[in-house]
Amino acid sequence: MTLAVALRLGRVSNLPTVWTNVLAAAALAGVSLASPALGAVVLACSVFYVGGMFLNDAFDRESDARERPERPIPAGLVPAHEVFGAGYGLLATGLAIIAVTGTAALGTALPGVAAAVALAAGIVLYDVRHKGNPLAPLLMGVCRVLVYVTTAATLTGTVGVAVVGWAVVLFAYLVGLTAVARHATLGARPGLVARLIAGIALVDGLAIAGTGQLGAAAACVVAFGLTLALQRWVSGT
Repeated sequence: MTLAVALRLGRVSNLPTVWTNVLAAAALAGVSLASPALGAVVLACSVFYVGGMFLNDAFDRESDARERPERPIPAGLVPAHEVFGAGYGLLATGLAIIAVTGTAALGTALPGVAAAVALAAGIVLYDVRHKGNPLAPLLMGVCRVLVYVTTAATLTGTVGVAVVGWAVVLFAYLVGLTAVARHATLGARPGLVARLIAGIALVDGLAIAGTGQLGAAAACVVAFGLTLALQRWVSGT
């Protein structure tokens, strides 16, 4: 697998929205945004995201052959078994990072690993069952919510009310976004879907602004612009 193919499969242009998810959850949980452990959680959640995108294309290879033949697997740029292996390997790597980070931060890996296992399971469940599933938008929303939960559980051992409250807001946004994305092949504008994905960073920015950390909130606005810029290089959908 070439680097260019891996970047396309992983939808890496959307990674800034994962970073802001982690930043928002940490701010809401009262974790210092200068904490070195926060960087490790950002890395773990990025790995989860890319792994999930790999598996998404691997499971969708037959429908993509009909609807999106330009994607790497139906285009013959990489075999499906290689993408499956890389995807599951990335999820395992994310779990390992969370285990090490939780142990270093709290002396126990259990809260973070429990949340991360749920995140990995949610990702796989979405990838396997999202085609033709009316509940798919809910599954996608749950996956992003579990990024919040994994961050808070890994860094504090608990998931507080503020994290849960904004997770509900993020869930509602993701459900709407995924519903639009599911109709993209039926005529909805792909550019709109990409912008809505980038908008996740703005939702996170509002959450952080509520904690009074305006510098970090401004960083989310930058992440929104960065996502849009990267989507010109690597498709976000």
